[in-house]
Amino acid sequence: MPRGLRRMLGSIGLYLLVAVIVVYTVFPFYWAVVSSLKGGQALFGTELLPRDPDLRNYVALFRDQPFGRNILNSVFVAGSVVAVSLALAAGAAYALGRVRFRGRAPILMVILGVSMFPQVAVLSGMFELIRWLGLYNNLLGLTLSYLIFTLPFTVWVLTTFMRELPKELEEAAMMDGATPFVTITRVFLPLMGPALATTGLLAFIAAWNEFLFALTFTLTNEMRTVPVAIALITGSSAFELPWGRIMAASVIVTVPLILLVLVFQRRIVSGLTAGAVKG
Repeated sequence: MPRGLRRMLGSIGLYLLVAVIVVYTVFPFYWAVVSSLKGGQALFGTELLPRDPDLRNYVALFRDQPFGRNILNSVFVAGSVVAVSLALAAGAAYALGRVRFRGRAPILMVILGVSMFPQVAVLSGMFELIRWLGLYNNLLGLTLSYLIFTLPFTVWVLTTFMRELPKELEEAAMMDGATPFVTITRVFLPLMGPALATTGLLAFIAAWNEFLFALTFTLTNEMRTVPVAIALITGSSAFELPWGRIMAASVIVTVPLILLVLVFQRRIVSGLTAGAVKG
């Protein structure tokens, strides 16, 4: 087979593979958008475009339940989890990545091991802690409980990035009389922007989509986050079957994640590739 023909067939195969992957990943979201614009028996149709699109599912979603409050709850919880996780993880990463002391490797292994525990394994103990602190049915209780799976991940990732930073920067800061806190905040953190963006976004997505703790530690509709609110959506009339409103809610809560990824796309790519090439 001629080399030119073989190269052309390879390019066609690559484009076909990319097209299949794009359709496979994008089509569920597209179908959710289409379904959210349907009502009644049309929800069970297979048309790729709705015949009579309307926004009644979106209107009913905010009219019949405090879904706007649920979105604000998720924004507050996920944002506070990211802020606390990155603040604590930055200090821990400096200690574990730049300071030599006995037991550093076992501590990292313990941190990695904690992140592997399933949520249900710590649910009962976390419930007792939340109730003892008086944070049941409180957003701060969700923030505290979410740290159990976001903090180990952020500490582990930021420690890896912290180790890759040049030692000369730290020595120069020490020569100028900088304290460890100043070194972390004024020298290292500006250089770790891509790493912070990557880990922060992944922690935000994990907190935004969390369901088990949010279902267990909240009681009223006003305190629930969007995953629990979507799971508890019900319908009564023929037009208000729950599937349309569920799809509308899914579209609404997915759009912020897509926007965050698009906004921080360059930093995410830089953070994922940082440290891949040394020289």
